[in-house]
Amino acid sequence: MLSKGDIIVMKKFIALLMAALLVFAFAGCADTKAPVEEASSDAAAQEDVAEQATQKLDLDVEPVTGLDNLGEDSDLAKIISKGTLVVGITDYAPMDYKDPGSDEWTGFDAEFAEAFGEAIGVKVEFIEVDWDNKFFELESNKIDCIWNGMTITDEVKLNTSCSAAYVKNAQVVVMAADKVADYADAASMADLSFAVESGSAGEEAAKANNFTYTAVLTQADALMEVQSGTADACIIDITMANAMTGAGTSYDKLAKGIELTSEEYGVGFRKGSDATAVLNAFMKAQKENVLVPLAAKYELTLAF
Repeated sequence: MLSKGDIIVMKKFIALLMAALLVFAFAGCADTKAPVEEASSDAAAQEDVAEQATQKLDLDVEPVTGLDNLGEDSDLAKIISKGTLVVGITDYAPMDYKDPGSDEWTGFDAEFAEAFGEAIGVKVEFIEVDWDNKFFELESNKIDCIWNGMTITDEVKLNTSCSAAYVKNAQVVVMAADKVADYADAASMADLSFAVESGSAGEEAAKANNFTYTAVLTQADALMEVQSGTADACIIDITMANAMTGAGTSYDKLAKGIELTSEEYGVGFRKGSDATAVLNAFMKAQKENVLVPLAAKYELTLAF
């Protein structure tokens, strides 16, 4: 298990890792997106960050018992039978993102999902999904669950068997650091242009406040819009804003403004799935040896 010192080192350098990640991600998408200015950073430092900040915790995961008596119609039994839990995600730091060194998925949710997979005796496979189509992907059995910092909303509850909340979050405005003090509330931002992730809680917040906005593919894209000056501000999760903006990051001239909403994250399984109850029990039973260390590593606040 990583020592407290290792975790502190990871906290210091996680923002630089995000910069490296974005450079790799956008390089691979150059044929479909407009060119963007790559953030300057020291290559040697990035290598060091990639080695330390993405090193996964050696968690003390205890097996879930009582899985031999699942019924024939059990969704969890089908997952266990095939030996793989297929998890739908997007590239969203610090919840799910790729280690640029190994090209493997890591992050709070990635490690959390892998711990649950270990506890029920299956491998975990991550598949990137279009966030607007996540419920279709779930119902069509392309994925077994949506596990990607998903805000618990009425729509999520309607379309999934949603777990109990596990992490607290908020939608925050991000803009140029020297402009933050000029905007004390949503009303003062009425004339600004925003960028938001399509289908996200950030887009809902923009609609609720009657903001003028452009919907983009990811929250990383929304940050890029502000960085490049094509948007005055963006609305993203506070978890990502903490990791990606401020001193020592590639977005050091951007900063968090006001919080527009507060929310909680949940995992969505297929409607009627018995996997939800098993995950809820897993979270309660193994909070101290799984979720608490992960929350410390990624500087998140647990919801329970």
